[in-house]
Amino acid sequence: MNVPRRIWLGLLAAAVIAALLAIGNRWVDTSARAAADRNALALARTHRGLLESELQKFRLLPLVLAEYPDVASAIGGSDPAAVGRLDRTLASLAARTDAAALYAIDAKGRARAASNWQQPTSFVGQDYTFRGYFTEAMARGGSELFALGSVSGRPGLYLARRIDRNGRKLGVIVVKVEFDRLEREWARSPGATIVADQFGLVLITSVPGWRFHPTRPLDPRTFATMRRSRQFGAMLSADAAFTRDGRDVVIPGRRGTERFRLAMLTAPLAGATLMHLSPLAPPLAAARSQALSLGFALLLILGLSGGIGLRAAERRRLQRRARVALEEEVIRRTAELRDANARLVIESEERAGADRRFRAAREELAQANRLGSLGQITAGVAHEINQPLAAIRTFAENGSRLLDRGAPNLARENLGRIVGLTERIGTITGELRAFARRRTPSRGTPTLGSAIDGTMLLIGDRARPVVVDDIAAETRALCVDGDRIRLEQILVNLIQNALDAVEGRPDARVTLSAERQGAKRLLVRIADNGPGVDASLDDTLFTPFASAKPEGLGLGLAIARDIAREFGGELALVETAGQGAVFELTLSIA
Repeated sequence: MNVPRRIWLGLLAAAVIAALLAIGNRWVDTSARAAADRNALALARTHRGLLESELQKFRLLPLVLAEYPDVASAIGGSDPAAVGRLDRTLASLAARTDAAALYAIDAKGRARAASNWQQPTSFVGQDYTFRGYFTEAMARGGSELFALGSVSGRPGLYLARRIDRNGRKLGVIVVKVEFDRLEREWARSPGATIVADQFGLVLITSVPGWRFHPTRPLDPRTFATMRRSRQFGAMLSADAAFTRDGRDVVIPGRRGTERFRLAMLTAPLAGATLMHLSPLAPPLAAARSQALSLGFALLLILGLSGGIGLRAAERRRLQRRARVALEEEVIRRTAELRDANARLVIESEERAGADRRFRAAREELAQANRLGSLGQITAGVAHEINQPLAAIRTFAENGSRLLDRGAPNLARENLGRIVGLTERIGTITGELRAFARRRTPSRGTPTLGSAIDGTMLLIGDRARPVVVDDIAAETRALCVDGDRIRLEQILVNLIQNALDAVEGRPDARVTLSAERQGAKRLLVRIADNGPGVDASLDDTLFTPFASAKPEGLGLGLAIARDIAREFGGELALVETAGQGAVFELTLSIA
């Protein structure tokens, strides 16, 4: 009787173990897939954000270059000087923006100017009539095409825009973008990230061997059409980059077949899809480890329960309590892991929001700095307005007397003077309104003189007996890159600081000077004969919220340098060995 019972118990135990193994394997697979799916989607979103940021920067270039005067002169006529200037401009823009190439094509498809005009692989003189982006841009005004370079042999995205003047189609300006840096950034993440076009052909990839391979089989007609277009050169392949079944991807490797989970998002390219392949092995190993831990814990609990069942009831009750406590601890730890994961997601979103708030706050600080400066210049502006107001009253009273005495001609002269004084008041208040108004940062080409005149009009009476303008007339007439109001904001900050430094000195003097440095740079100096800048502030002088003034916020110089750099210039303090302070403002000549 005992032997059959042992057999049945053994069979029952074996069946239970087999069922637990089957359930465990299924749980492990499901859990690992879910974890890999979450990782794949998170990285796909991150990598799409990097791609969007990269493309937004370069899509502005064709729009800006289309309005550049030398473009039309170079491709629409036969002006060698314009071609030379355009070559240099394109080379400079390519270096500053990291664009792979910038070039201008005339209406006949011939490249007239290029950023690589001095290199052996120059595009100048090349015929691009066979390129789809040229024909589409000439027909529709713009085009974006991913292709292999016919000269460089390197893949990239071509952004083309048509140049129109007076109803004539003069040609096309082209920006080529290569994604080597972005692909290297993607490659640092586990798995693989690709961008495929509407046919499933891999264009951008963190795995170089997959480039121009399809992610799904191509029909022979589509493949033949791609071959004839020469869009992808000899790199086009009909062999699939990987084997895909729904969201499951299989890739042969040196250590055997590797399994991945696929996440797909719409890419910021026409008809394209961004895919991230997250490896299944790490979450699978983690799930197996967790399942083994739970399995061993369960077996331990069952073994202890079986042994305790042969003992006294009290011992069995104590062991049951221990088992319940262990299960509660497992549940608590699992809940803690879920909460930690949720907090990580929230923190990631909060960081993205903080970045957006930082960008908005930076412009708010510039506006706050302008409004703060108004508090210092209000007294001077009031004095500038009170003088013409007093004169207006005097002329008006005299005009009344002249009319009573029958002298209308003299009264008319007084009225003319009153009109002139009201125009001066309007100019002052208009400058004040423009300086205080919140505005979207823009770029223009104001003259240096107009910015200085506006600054002096704002500072007014306080600066007139102290500030010396040593800038020559031809230098004042130079046009510089920047927004006039924001240039005035730099000068107001620097001159106000200089006036504060020399306040109370009998020989107080603030000197403005400027000199040209080469063809494209202008150096403006603001010097005072005050005590100079404390050496302890050298490292924090341009740091926000660092100020030597008890009532100062420490924003003026930091914002002034940010504005100067935004316009392609620089702001720096010059060492003067205790002979006052000298600030040098470098600007680009338009």
